[in-house]
Amino acid sequence: MITTAEYSSAVSDGPNRSGVSWAAIFAGAAAAAALSLILVILGAGLGFAATSPWAHEGASAKALGISTIIWLLVTQILASGLGGYVAGRLRVKWANLHGDEVYFRDTAHGFLSWAVATLVAAMLIAGTLGNVVGAGAQAGASVVSGAASGAGMAAAGAAADSKGSSDPMGYFVDTLFRADGPASVSEDAANGVASRILAKTLAGDGTLTAEDGTYLAQLVAQRTRLTQAEAEARVDQVYAQARQAAEDAKLAAQKAADAAASAAAWTAIWTFIALLCGAFFASLAALFGGRQRDQARWLDNDDAARRANYAGTTPVR
Repeated sequence: MITTAEYSSAVSDGPNRSGVSWAAIFAGAAAAAALSLILVILGAGLGFAATSPWAHEGASAKALGISTIIWLLVTQILASGLGGYVAGRLRVKWANLHGDEVYFRDTAHGFLSWAVATLVAAMLIAGTLGNVVGAGAQAGASVVSGAASGAGMAAAGAAADSKGSSDPMGYFVDTLFRADGPASVSEDAANGVASRILAKTLAGDGTLTAEDGTYLAQLVAQRTRLTQAEAEARVDQVYAQARQAAEDAKLAAQKAADAAASAAAWTAIWTFIALLCGAFFASLAALFGGRQRDQARWLDNDDAARRANYAGTTPVR
């Protein structure tokens, strides 16, 4: 157990005096926030330097993720440690106070400096995100307004699309005017009809109906001069390829969503760990700074005179 701190010239703390030195806490928080900003900017610069816009060049995504986690830990440890040390070193002396209470107060000062710096950083980040979201909402409102004013032109453009894939009712319109055999139409019109049939089928249960298959085969036979059987075989082959491509795209989207969810979860976990490390090192550094603060000795007139005589100067009275 640490012995009670004794100061020859220190002013004794009254029993009802607050044990919180807010000036030291805010000074430590400012130091922590400033160093954290510097280290974050440095980490961002190193990250941009390690990446490359070209494929198979620069650091991989896994390497960047691991380095980001390590740099976040280093930033929290260094910035929080500096803030805690400053808060402990600058706090008011507690004369005639038990050593255990001094330990607790120093630890509390370091923790409070870390908490203030963290809250300030969170407010700044929240404000930045709020500005970004507000700008996005304004842009979205402008887009919606423009889309509403030009709804008639957009509908006309969709109807006049050569492939017609952007018109959700195009398939049903084609079915409404479908005859026993396809009429002689241009290549763009035939491609549009085929695109609408494939899109409608893939968006549904993925099963090509007999009527749609037969009609597509007739279109293919008309445009390619194949027999009906050969056209049906080509339709089945192409539709199988399109269905496989759609399944691959769906699987890739699911994998991307799973990867994004996993990355978000690990980011939250490691951010939590980094913040805990910051709180611990801030408290530890404040304890160290407080002990150095308590070891400082007041210089009385005799000490000043001895130092002045040793330096060969006249002491100031």
